Amino acid sequence: MKKKFFITTTIPETFVFFKGNLAFLNEVFDICAISSQKDKLEKVGEDEGVRTHYIPMSRPVSLLNDISCLFRFLWFFIKEKPDIVHGNTPKASFLSMIASKITSVKIRIYMCHGLRYQGTSGIMKWLLMRMEKLTCTCANEVICVSKGVRDTLIVDGICPPEKAVVIHHGSAGGIDMKRFELNIESNRDIKKELGIGPSDFVYIYVGRIVQDKGINELVSAFVKLQASKESLHLILIGPEEADLNPISEQTRNQIYTSKNIHALGRQNDIRSFMMCSDAFVLPSYREGFGMVLIEAGALGLPCISTDISGCNEIIVSGENGEIIPPRDENALYEKMKEWVEQPEKLAAMASKARGMVESRFEQSMVWNALLLEYKRLLDRAGNNVK
Repeated sequence: MKKKFFITTTIPETFVFFKGNLAFLNEVFDICAISSQKDKLEKVGEDEGVRTHYIPMSRPVSLLNDISCLFRFLWFFIKEKPDIVHGNTPKASFLSMIASKITSVKIRIYMCHGLRYQGTSGIMKWLLMRMEKLTCTCANEVICVSKGVRDTLIVDGICPPEKAVVIHHGSAGGIDMKRFELNIESNRDIKKELGIGPSDFVYIYVGRIVQDKGINELVSAFVKLQASKESLHLILIGPEEADLNPISEQTRNQIYTSKNIHALGRQNDIRSFMMCSDAFVLPSYREGFGMVLIEAGALGLPCISTDISGCNEIIVSGENGEIIPPRDENALYEKMKEWVEQPEKLAAMASKARGMVESRFEQSMVWNALLLEYKRLLDRAGNNVK
């Protein structure tokens, strides 16, 4: 009989990090995906061929809802008796690790994708750090998506070194290199749709449109650079979160008044937009890993990124991109200007980008490394998986 393996996320969208991996693991384990938003969760179950269980978690701290959801986890774990509980995202991990500890689940894994408390201050930071520490305390093992995340957890006293690990070279599930082939055919002429000339230089950013992603600095640097280079464009893909860490009013006005900045919101498939671009830029203040950097690299895009955890483990300066200090608008401007003016340097980095991603983050290598770790933990608990 297959061992029961329950994987939790606060919202179903996070299962994108495990796309295909749930089906892969379901060949060995009895996988159950647990999350909120019932309709979207059921779609994940259908796509991956795994069973699901709905618990109506909320992302913000909500005492009554959190207590209710904790009891739902306790009841479900008592009823189902899982062998492994694998927590992801802060709220789902916090609740599922506490519940699995109380109900004596033998293998309790917390996968730390990033550190939410780094973008806060005051009482909220204190609270989030206490929650993070309790999550790590209840887990048997904390799988960190990057060495930087592991180092921070240890330095901040959140998790002891012997409990925190990085599998393979990091990431939650690697990247499907076939999906990001350089010769992907697209039936869309993105440049024509956006009014971009065939030979115009295009920078692209993909992610949430918020302050902590460095959007204020990016837009300001671009506007300054574009004033002297009319054939320069910036594509912004991702949702603006006006109620969470909003960009400045000045930045918002610049985005929506510049004909060379193309804010396209959330897109289901980013590949066509990346393939029409010349370079990727991610001036974020904090990341757990920076998955979008390996997606860009897989499509042969050199990347400008900041010297922060995760990102500086993907980008090797001068090889597949370059690293700049975070929150430094002038450094960003100078580097973006340099890349536009030195196409031969850009081409050299672009030629190495895909190979560097494939050698470290190819999906099957990461999946098999994680599977070996799950089996090792079960073996250590006396439950061999053949």
